Amino acid sequence: MKVSTFLKDKQPIIYRTFSNAIRKNQVTHSYLLLGEAGTPLLEVAKYLAKSLLCDHPSPLADETCLTCTRVDKGEYADLLIIDGEVETIKKEQITELVSDFQATPLEAKGVMIYIINIVESMTVEAINSLLKFLEEPSPNTFAILTSRNESKILPTIISRCQTMRLKLIPRYEVVEEAISTGVSQKDAEILSYFYNDASLIKEKADSKAYQNAKDAMELTLEKLAIDFPTTRYYIEKEVSALLGDKEKMRLYFDMLSLSFQDIERCKVGDQVVLTSYEKEFNLLSKKLPHIESSLLDIMQIRGEIELNINSTLILSHLVTRLSKE
Repeated sequence: MKVSTFLKDKQPIIYRTFSNAIRKNQVTHSYLLLGEAGTPLLEVAKYLAKSLLCDHPSPLADETCLTCTRVDKGEYADLLIIDGEVETIKKEQITELVSDFQATPLEAKGVMIYIINIVESMTVEAINSLLKFLEEPSPNTFAILTSRNESKILPTIISRCQTMRLKLIPRYEVVEEAISTGVSQKDAEILSYFYNDASLIKEKADSKAYQNAKDAMELTLEKLAIDFPTTRYYIEKEVSALLGDKEKMRLYFDMLSLSFQDIERCKVGDQVVLTSYEKEFNLLSKKLPHIESSLLDIMQIRGEIELNINSTLILSHLVTRLSKE
């Protein structure tokens, strides 16, 4: 994803705001990036960090210099990223961050930056540890926080940051643009729920994690159209083999959730969203019992992934819930 192009074309307010701050040497010590699900929050946060470190900014990062390349590879010592998308952010992580950032910078530029992605995933203890650090930033230290849900962030954190909002691009525009780059309609429709940018969709469509999760979802729908014993067999033997880690499991359950939402739409005569699967959804809407409660079960089981429960057990729970009388 070319973030500079994305910001310039799709998020001009953020592009101008940050460009002017760098030109005028008025960069705030703490920024809060807000955006709905699908907006590339972490990618934008990394780009803003690169813009403060770039060897040849104009005024934002050129994305080609040695420093930008090192940031992309995760090799820049004075940039720390804590990703709440992956796991709950705990107090110990913030305590370690504070300790690291009170030390002397390791890089020659002398600028230290930390990114906390999805701050609403922080524990209460972690938030309290962060607040004092935000209040009294060290010289040449910058924070970039991101969030998908402003209502879950303490006002005391918001008040210490300059807020910038990513505008959500209409989904149909994202789908059309992704298709124009060579992405299949199926992939464009599915991935537009997770990524609000066509170039990111194109990048993710080719990933093994996505393809495995999609194959697992399609296999599940295919076997559900036969009967539950067949579904159980294939989930235990083939679907489980496709889903070897948390990333794939999350994608699988998210896609299954989207599918059941559309199956419910078919049942009540509404227009489906994943139009590429309309034939399959129509069939399942006539065959499956208790579609609405199954959707709730899928969403509930999705939460078990973060509890480090064995993946085989999670899929077993899924089959049991779907096949209940």
